[in-house]
Amino acid sequence: MSEDDLTFPGGLPDMLDSYENRRSPFEFGLETLPPLDADLASMVQQIVPESATVLPEPNLRTSWNRKRAKIATEFVGNSELAFLNAQLVSNLRKRSYPRHAPALFCRLWGEHPGHLISALNLRWLVSSVQTFAIHGQTSTQREVGQALRMLFGMMKLYEFERLFSGVAPDTPHRMRGKSEASLPYEMKSFSLEKGGLDVNLIAPIWTKALQDTTIAPLVDHLMTELNKDPGSVFRRLKLMRDTRLSRQARA
Repeated sequence: MSEDDLTFPGGLPDMLDSYENRRSPFEFGLETLPPLDADLASMVQQIVPESATVLPEPNLRTSWNRKRAKIATEFVGNSELAFLNAQLVSNLRKRSYPRHAPALFCRLWGEHPGHLISALNLRWLVSSVQTFAIHGQTSTQREVGQALRMLFGMMKLYEFERLFSGVAPDTPHRMRGKSEASLPYEMKSFSLEKGGLDVNLIAPIWTKALQDTTIAPLVDHLMTELNKDPGSVFRRLKLMRDTRLSRQARA
């Protein structure tokens, strides 16, 4: 088999090289993360100033203060706590990070979930729940985080690819003209009328999340937003199912 026959030429070794290159840790100078016992309640009231986006003198610049300033451009006018969450998420994606960062991240979500849910946009909320996959303090947090890390990652891939169809995300596919090509791995086709894969993907992990007080508010919010989203594969399948059942009822 030639490399032209592979989706990922070079296989796992090359994939790991690419993966690890993205995980190089930040270089910290004088500026670092707040301590584990930082006063988080006061950060809820403090607003990120425009000055947070300004870099220090060139001779004092590090990869971390450059990244921090870049993140700050999204959080000017927002709370310092929301900004801190973003800084922690960015560090916890790396191969190494300040030792107390995982515990501080979990402390934020354990003590101030309501504020963070209201202050962060959906992109940062998704990034936050994915961070629990590796850095959660309980097996439930890690299991839920890993499941949603995979779910949201695959959603990003297939929803991006679908944009090239020229069909709006909230427009279901036509019922006629379906390709008869086989699914990967000899999978059986999904049944619009009786298939439960969509529910089976979401319900168990949503239920599991509600058992952990730290991650529950975040997951409950994200799953509720997914349920309301008119442009997801789950909504499109529902519309297609409704159309099929309506036609069968009229026949």
